[in-house]
Amino acid sequence: MIHDVPIHAGDHNRAGAIAALMQRYDGAVPGASLLVLRDGEPLVRRGFGLSDLEQGTEAGPATNYRLASVSKQFTAASILLLAQDGALSVDDPLSRWLPSLPPATRGITLRHLLTHTSGLVDYEDLMGDDWQGQIRDAGVLELLEREDRLYFPPGSDYRYSNGAYALLALIVEEASGLAYPEFLRQRIFEPLGMHDSIAYVAGGPDVPHRAWGYSADGKGWKRTDQSTTSAVLGDGGIYSSIDDLARWDAAMYDDRLLSDASRALAFAPHVRVTGEPYEASYGFGLRITGDTVWHSGETIGFRNVMVRWPEERLTVVLLSNRNDPEPYETALRIGALFL
Repeated sequence: MIHDVPIHAGDHNRAGAIAALMQRYDGAVPGASLLVLRDGEPLVRRGFGLSDLEQGTEAGPATNYRLASVSKQFTAASILLLAQDGALSVDDPLSRWLPSLPPATRGITLRHLLTHTSGLVDYEDLMGDDWQGQIRDAGVLELLEREDRLYFPPGSDYRYSNGAYALLALIVEEASGLAYPEFLRQRIFEPLGMHDSIAYVAGGPDVPHRAWGYSADGKGWKRTDQSTTSAVLGDGGIYSSIDDLARWDAAMYDDRLLSDASRALAFAPHVRVTGEPYEASYGFGLRITGDTVWHSGETIGFRNVMVRWPEERLTVVLLSNRNDPEPYETALRIGALFL
């Protein structure tokens, strides 16, 4: 274990409670990195277990995990930045930017994509079980170009859509003239000092301090770092660390990146979430539940969550390189220790 910032929560009971909640991640097993921030100051900042079983590398504050759907808030922020630039509007029709999509999609706007109210068919279901290699964002577009149907009329219902966020990444490229990873680097990561965060593309820059994903197979842990959908960037392809996400969290409280109006849009409860095992509304790349703003991320070998209590200026980030357990409830229980 790495204790870069000791747990100084005020009493041993709180430290003991955190140790008990994180026990499954500790030892010679795929691990996790945990961050608790209040008013931008780390109260807990440490790693548990291993980021690389084969090399015996300990997880720590700088370990980079594939964020999976925690990435969606960065895709949404990219669209909002371009709206601030005047390069696009969140109410633009999808057809303005991706005119090759079939007639059934003509009523979709970027706002529908951002809030999972587009009705787009799930691209994962269009791939089939025998898909060879890895699909990318452009491949998602190619699949949807052949699908002249929607689940429901745009804006009439909610259905979580990874494909919507893959299309948003392509729209960022169209509107900015930059490859999506480069847009993120120039407009978000570098300005905020998130120097180790990256939208990973095979053959491009390596992920620094990389955690490798694992799944329990009944006999131990098996490396399961990539799937056929792991190369799609807009819906889940960013790698980051708790240290870099602390910088991202700080930017959500002021206008250093997004204007007050843009942040209000991102955090607004645009639609009620349905079909998922919790009560929430959806903003732009963010879920809103009571006094929390949050998003989880789940992909082969990784489970992550970032939960913010804005009124309390409290944030809990829990990133893990394993398929189990799901960390949302753990993060809520850790957060409750500081409320």
